[in-house]
Amino acid sequence: MAGEMRTVHYDEQLKIETYTFRGVMQQFPNHFHEYYVLGFIEDGRRHLTCGGKEYIVGSGDLLMISPQEPHTCRQLDERPLDYRCLNIPVAVMEKTAEEITGTAFEPRFCSPVAYKSELAPVLRELHGMIEAGEGGLQKEELFFLLIEQVLEEHMAPAVKPGSIGLSEPMQKVRDYLDTHYQSSVTLDELAQTVHLSKYHLIRSFTKEQGISPYSYLEAVRIGKAKVLLEQGTLPIEAAMACGFTDQSHFTNFFKRLIGLTPHQYRKIFQ
Repeated sequence: MAGEMRTVHYDEQLKIETYTFRGVMQQFPNHFHEYYVLGFIEDGRRHLTCGGKEYIVGSGDLLMISPQEPHTCRQLDERPLDYRCLNIPVAVMEKTAEEITGTAFEPRFCSPVAYKSELAPVLRELHGMIEAGEGGLQKEELFFLLIEQVLEEHMAPAVKPGSIGLSEPMQKVRDYLDTHYQSSVTLDELAQTVHLSKYHLIRSFTKEQGISPYSYLEAVRIGKAKVLLEQGTLPIEAAMACGFTDQSHFTNFFKRLIGLTPHQYRKIFQ
């Protein structure tokens, strides 16, 4: 779309990514990320579905998406989206949580949305410092203060081990997809793995995981491809290594989920 601007920066000091989208009208299908997303909307209104609930989000609202949390996002009107976010790897969040609380853990959020949050300007300031290539004490201090406030105000209560998660059959399906993402996985294979009909497998997996088996597989492939692109692998090689049938399919799906082409994403790490 004319007038769009999409930029990504990687901060070597903090080991996180920043995204900036301006003038974007793109709809993002049901998908998930392997990392935490802390973002805020500068302009525009969006319909967000996350965790089985629907939200209308707009300027000044803070978004907090946990890893493996399926979500969709689409435009509500003719106003394009201006959006900034931090993508924080699980290992970085876990270590930061340990620095703050004394215990290493992977936090979950009470809600994916905090309306008109006072943390949005803090996030914007940190985002701007990373975009400008600034380093040093101030940036790192701001990052820790931001995460501290997010954990204090928006972290979900701890849950007992085993009280949430997938049933054993659906965990087997997910493990199979995680392991065989490079292959041309069929529904017959998945059904045979858990001795269910294909129809009931699709229904059960989608209900428990929040995303269909095929969409889950494609999201896993995109996550693996991102790692390869960050290492300098050519897009065509990343596509073949991650189970995509051709580069066109890979490019289209990558942009639908990530908002950038594989070439654009690879370029920021060169």
